[in-house]
Amino acid sequence: MNLRQPMQKLRKQKAEIGGHFCFPLSASCLVFCLGALLLCVSCRPPGKPTAADVVLNPAQVRNFAVLYSQNCAGCHGQDGQGNGALGLANPIYLAVASDETIRRVTARGIPGTLMPAFARGSGGTLTDEQIEILVHEMRARWARPMEVQGVTPPPYAATTPGDPKRGAAAYGTFCAGCHGPEGKGTAKGSSIVDDSFLALVSDQDLRTTVIAGRPDLGQPDWRNDAPGRAMTPQEVSDVVAWLAAKRTPGTGPPHASGEPAQKNN
Repeated sequence: MNLRQPMQKLRKQKAEIGGHFCFPLSASCLVFCLGALLLCVSCRPPGKPTAADVVLNPAQVRNFAVLYSQNCAGCHGQDGQGNGALGLANPIYLAVASDETIRRVTARGIPGTLMPAFARGSGGTLTDEQIEILVHEMRARWARPMEVQGVTPPPYAATTPGDPKRGAAAYGTFCAGCHGPEGKGTAKGSSIVDDSFLALVSDQDLRTTVIAGRPDLGQPDWRNDAPGRAMTPQEVSDVVAWLAAKRTPGTGPPHASGEPAQKNN
């Protein structure tokens, strides 16, 4: 076989295309090369972060689930079901506490209790916008107004002072069955006259718990503490006054109020 002929043919092809030597490409090979080129252009270079990889500045977080989980769930429980503190997904609580009350308590906290201030202006980390997201979404997701339709809960804040003597009688009727005749607890319910407990809760905390109950702990609301008889607003105030009178002086800061009274509309 004469090897000079194929080489002469290639040189002739080179001359015909302007002196540049190349091998002819098939259509399938050309398509493959173009596809590979487009793939390289469109693919993300290794190590380049995506939007999900970028850590947001804390002040830029506007997702309710993230805000609630990072700031509220530790005390109030996942999904607002309660933990060390009252569950915020309690429809009775949301029926008696106004948006302004929830906003104020979230922003400023309750001095002398375990509820801290979250607003930046009060030493916390949340912006006003983030607090507004929490307030709006808690009510939008958890209020369930149908559950309190046709009933009138006692007001969030007391409208008249409570009386400890009357409170002792009301306590015997509505509370002693679970917490014992002196409030020291039974198998059904814990002590509610413990010095440490009373030093860490305000009178408003006690009132809110009596009204809204603690479903996560099996404690009923103001309607179901005694068979067939709901507590009146005055009886709620009197029981709170009886409990407040059990505080031992010197166990903690005074808790006459704990937070400003809410205006009852």
